[in-house]
Amino acid sequence: MPTLQGKTLFITGASRGIGKAIALRAAADGANIVVAAKTTEAHPNLPGTIHSAAAEIIEAGGQALPVVVDVRDEHSLAAAAAQAADHFGGIDIVINNASAINLTGTADTAMKRFDLMMSVNVRGTFATTQACLPYLKQAANPHILTLSPPPALEPRWFQSHTAYTISKYGMSLCVLGWAAEFKDMGIAANALWPRTIIDTAALAMLGGLIKPGNCRRPAIVADAAHAILTRPARECSGNFFLDEEVLKQHGIDDFSAYAVDPVGQLLPDLFVD
Repeated sequence: MPTLQGKTLFITGASRGIGKAIALRAAADGANIVVAAKTTEAHPNLPGTIHSAAAEIIEAGGQALPVVVDVRDEHSLAAAAAQAADHFGGIDIVINNASAINLTGTADTAMKRFDLMMSVNVRGTFATTQACLPYLKQAANPHILTLSPPPALEPRWFQSHTAYTISKYGMSLCVLGWAAEFKDMGIAANALWPRTIIDTAALAMLGGLIKPGNCRRPAIVADAAHAILTRPARECSGNFFLDEEVLKQHGIDDFSAYAVDPVGQLLPDLFVD
């Protein structure tokens, strides 16, 4: 069975949510996880720190290196990538998971929120990959996986939150470019997005707009990510995957175990029909 044993994953935003779920799934194989995030002290509304995540990763069977990283700061990223490569002997996989969300229309989007989404989502994704690229070039089966949606120039995905959509599609356009740019290097670049809304701590920050019972757990995205990252990089690049589709390719068609409420009505995620 394909495994991530011994692989080193550099995961942004790995202190909680989907990033941590991906880390824990890889840790179960015996992978090395670089927990690259800003949180060193627990937030009252967003539990989890780089240190608590590292402890869970070790308990799950992996090795962990918690590193304080602000993806908006290329110097912070370069130092973190160098530290990770020195500690674990290289970097095999980059997970661009860190993201900022603000679902507001144009008149209600403060420019500081606009700048935050662009700097974290687009710039942070680009800068993270750039910082890790020298190490990916040396890896045996290098992957870049970005948590972003399939790009579609349909007005309905823009009309209620233009700024957020631009920022997420910017991440996806990075994937599109990297798949072609890094093809001859054998570095895979793919995107992964959930078909349904995922229950994370960040969901609570939306003011109760979405109930957990209408969501799936982060484990479904983590399992899909594992399935992608264990594929041969030269044979799997330039894809905009949905979690369900990936798992179906691996023979899984019953997703009820991933639901927060097995009888709850699941809601589709943004950018998904």
